[in-house]
Amino acid sequence: MPERSIQHLPISIFATVMGLTGFAIAIEKLEQYWNLGTFISDPLLIISGVLLISLSVLYLTKFVRFPQAVIAEFNHPIRLSFFPTITISLLVLAVGVHQRLPEIAVWMWWLGIIGQLIFTLAILTRWMHRETFVTEQSNPAWFIPIVGNVLVPVAGVNLGFAEVSWFYFSFAIVLWLPMLAIVLNRIFFHPAIPQKLWPTMFILIAPPAVGFLSWMQLNDSELDALGRIFYYFAVFTTILLFAQGKYFASVKFGLPWWAYSFPIAAVTIATFLFSELTGGIYSLILAHVLLAFLTGLIATLVYKTTKSAINNQICQPE
Repeated sequence: MPERSIQHLPISIFATVMGLTGFAIAIEKLEQYWNLGTFISDPLLIISGVLLISLSVLYLTKFVRFPQAVIAEFNHPIRLSFFPTITISLLVLAVGVHQRLPEIAVWMWWLGIIGQLIFTLAILTRWMHRETFVTEQSNPAWFIPIVGNVLVPVAGVNLGFAEVSWFYFSFAIVLWLPMLAIVLNRIFFHPAIPQKLWPTMFILIAPPAVGFLSWMQLNDSELDALGRIFYYFAVFTTILLFAQGKYFASVKFGLPWWAYSFPIAAVTIATFLFSELTGGIYSLILAHVLLAFLTGLIATLVYKTTKSAINNQICQPE
């Protein structure tokens, strides 16, 4: 990659790893239901891992060569929230490989949760003491630091770290509720979010969908009232956003489109699990419909991203 391109490599590019890994886990749910083996999900997880390593090396190179560019991103009111996508990618990969490679998953999980806590504390501190932030700068991407913490129990419980998982889940869920109120207030009562950032609206799906998956781990897979609240709120949010389809269809392609992928993957995985727990035919049908949509979405994102990269349209100054 040319030096100029590395200088403008956006931190949001790590959302590609989250989306691809989430897709791999969703495919694995399909494979488990139909007893297909793991001949599709395994290569997808390998690709996701290689992509994470490659992007990490590139972004580290950017940090070494152009530290001021990284500092500028960290000081940006919107890009700041995308830094935890690095550690979230580690945690999602840990979910994907914890049954295949538990020893490696443990290290990935610990590295992910330590980094996630550091990013969360740094970002919350910045919000608390940065006087230049205003309400109009709040947006659904602000959920990203929270979602990473909600995700911790999905692999953490199976790896044997239940209490650590409870710690992360507890503060993340409590923080999610006021954050939801802040972001909805911004969406409903302030000027519209810039069109380029409209795809980040789908991040609203992730906290309840991931919250459902984590709660099932922490609650020994017992589907209780709280689990249903998490799941059905995720489904309602998905329906609400799909109802705005004509607005999202008008958005010009850019890396923010990858914000569609992980939330849709999360609600797809949650729906497969909900169907498994309830034996419901309608949730099973919905899971397959969501996965079909997710497959088309990932194919589109990979094609458009590859095309944009070939045409040198990704790592450009804004």
